[in-house]
Amino acid sequence: MRGWQALFYKEVLRFWKVGFQTVAAPVITAVLYLLIFSHVLQDRVQVFESVDYAAFLLPGLAMMSVLQNAFANSSSSLIQSKVMGNLVFLQLTPLSHRAWFVAYVGSSVLRGLAVGLVVLALAWWLARPSLEAPLWILVFGVLGAALLGALGVIAGLWAEKFDQMAAFQNFLIVPMTFLSGVFYSIHSLPDFWQVVSHLNPFFYMIDGFRYGFFGVSDVSPWLSLALLSSALLAVSALALHLLKTGYKIRH
Repeated sequence: MRGWQALFYKEVLRFWKVGFQTVAAPVITAVLYLLIFSHVLQDRVQVFESVDYAAFLLPGLAMMSVLQNAFANSSSSLIQSKVMGNLVFLQLTPLSHRAWFVAYVGSSVLRGLAVGLVVLALAWWLARPSLEAPLWILVFGVLGAALLGALGVIAGLWAEKFDQMAAFQNFLIVPMTFLSGVFYSIHSLPDFWQVVSHLNPFFYMIDGFRYGFFGVSDVSPWLSLALLSSALLAVSALALHLLKTGYKIRH
């Protein structure tokens, strides 16, 4: 037990020591999005009845911050260790691949949730969404962060240099989060783009998370939960397999 706990503690300290970059910066970005979009579209867009646009926007921005920072935590840690050459010291420890997985994903969940909570706390005075189902908020927040943390492990193992990791994040993670209904309801899209949106797994995470605030969503939260759970199991299984075989870390 002490093995994975020590690695988890090390990973938490890694992002906490540079908290202004890893926590404060994404919080400021999310709050600026809220200020700008709510100011421009507040009187022009109403997605749900009796819910103003700023309130609709806040949960989506919070969940987007959770997902992006959970992915960034595990992926950046692994690629930095590989490039700097200090991953060998971790390989010398008698830690199992499961301990690696729990520590990296666990610290990613903690960072993602920390950023999301701070975004909600600071922006609450701008938009006050209701809390219809807090348990759904917690479930989707934790499972979504775990999924992106596990995906970050896979990306960190695959990438061999920083520009590969940047390409993975800029051309996959960021577009999928921005096009997942953070700023709009997919029902406002043409039929073709609604179908495309339903193929985006990030849509179900954000839509389910938003359901916890308003009690309404674009699709059933149970469907979102089922798809999110299935994706988490599949991605976690792949990450564990790569860690067990030492993919790109044993040479």
